[in-house]
Amino acid sequence: MSEIRNIVILTGAGISAESGIATFRRPGGLWEGHRVEDVCTPEALAADATLVHRFYDARRAALNHVAPNAAHVALARLDAAWTGELLIITQNVDDLHERAGTKRLLHMHGELRSALCGLCGIRTAWEGPLPPGAPCPDCGENALRPDIVFFGEMPYQMDRIEQALEHADLFVSIGTSGAVYPAAGFVRLAAHDGAETLELNLERSAGSDWFNETRLGPASVLVPAWVEEVIGAQAR
Repeated sequence: MSEIRNIVILTGAGISAESGIATFRRPGGLWEGHRVEDVCTPEALAADATLVHRFYDARRAALNHVAPNAAHVALARLDAAWTGELLIITQNVDDLHERAGTKRLLHMHGELRSALCGLCGIRTAWEGPLPPGAPCPDCGENALRPDIVFFGEMPYQMDRIEQALEHADLFVSIGTSGAVYPAAGFVRLAAHDGAETLELNLERSAGSDWFNETRLGPASVLVPAWVEEVIGAQAR
């Protein structure tokens, strides 16, 4: 750790599961009782906008009943204490990292508490229900939709992510399945450019073999312990 200066961290559904947020995939391929194809594709939005909007309205409302757990809090502590470069990339669309206090954060798959204009592309903070056809505050067109990166759409800020991975000394993956691209390929990109790689997960992922080290257990236990190691090494 004494040689580590630039850290990139990827978090997935596993870090928020202990706060009570359902993971994206459940047995049978369902997400909160729906097929992913029915609520998380451009085709689904075009076919039944009411269903898609109501689905994300319910997910947004559910955020009022959950709180950051020890893993979120530990990463916020690392963000505040780490004097080198740090980027926390999350695949999650909840706001638990922010509520824990993390600042150096990028939501690659969008955010529940945000709306996206399907025409001009402006993103705006949003609370409460988002009805289909809500007017955009920027262009005025009735084109607001959930600010969620659907399957088939490009995740946000990929250029920034790839640049961070290329310059990383350490890449850490927390609570991810290792099966959804492009995030599943981050470990190989970081390793190719010489970074050390560490996986913290409840169980081995589809990409575990690509990591230098895998530690298994709950995120609320593994992440605080690892953060203590990092901050302690920096202090020496």
